[in-house]
Amino acid sequence: MSEDNDVLLDRDGPFTTITMNRPRRRNALSRAFLEELAHAFRQVGATDARGVVLAANGPVFSAGHDFADMAGASHADVRDLLQVCADLMRTIQSVPQVVVARVHGLATAAGCQLVASCDLAVAAESAGFAAPGGKGGWFCHTPLVAISHNVGRKRAAEMALTGEVFDAETAAEWGLINYAVPDEDLDKATRDLLQRATQGSPRSKALGKQAMYAQLDRPEQDAYAYAVEVMAASSQTPEAQEGMTAFLEKRHPTWPA
Repeated sequence: MSEDNDVLLDRDGPFTTITMNRPRRRNALSRAFLEELAHAFRQVGATDARGVVLAANGPVFSAGHDFADMAGASHADVRDLLQVCADLMRTIQSVPQVVVARVHGLATAAGCQLVASCDLAVAAESAGFAAPGGKGGWFCHTPLVAISHNVGRKRAAEMALTGEVFDAETAAEWGLINYAVPDEDLDKATRDLLQRATQGSPRSKALGKQAMYAQLDRPEQDAYAYAVEVMAASSQTPEAQEGMTAFLEKRHPTWPA
C-alpha cells in the first residue's frame, strides 16, 4: 500500500497496524476517510490476524470531524455523515480481533470518540483528549456516547461541558484509556498490552468480545440471562473443551485450527 494513501495497513507477525495517514488535515475524519477506515477494519477482520493497532501519523492522533465536509451541508447530509462515523465505531467493536488505540498528540471530538470505541487504548504522556464542542457552537453529541460509556456520567459531563483538554494521566485515571506511558515507551507498551490481550483461543476471544459488547448496556438481570446462554453454549466448543482438559491434565492447550 502506497505511503500516499490516507489509510495504511502493515502486518507484523500476528498483528496488523492500521495507520491514519492524513497529517495534512490533522487526521480529520472526512466522509471518505471514515469509509476508508471502516473498509480497512473489515479487511483486517477477515484475516487471521490476532490483534489490531490503530495508530496515526503526524503531530495529532485525530482532530475529529473534518468541518470542510460539514460547513454549509444540509441536515440530511450531516446526519448521513454522522451515521457513517457511528458505523465505523461499531465496525471496530464488531471485528473479531482485539483493537488497541496507540495515541499520541491530541484526540479531540470524534477523534476522542475513536479512542473510546477501541477495545483498549494506550497513550503517550504528552497526549491530550477533549470533547471541545462544549466551548463552541456545536456540542459533541455523538462523541459523548462513546466517551460516557468509558468514563461515567460526571466525568463525561465535565469533558463535554467544559470542552477542555485532559491529559493522558487523567484519561487513564478516568478509564478513557488503559495506560499513559512515557512517549518513548508508547510502541512497546502498546504491543505488550496487545500481546497480553490476545492470549488464548482466537475464536473464543472473538466470541467473548462480541458477547461483552452485547451485554454491556443491558440491565443486570438481562445481562446475566444473555451471558448464561452464551457461556453455556460456548462450553461445548472444541476450544472450551481443550482448555478444560489441558487444565486438568496440567499441560499447555493446543487450540483447534
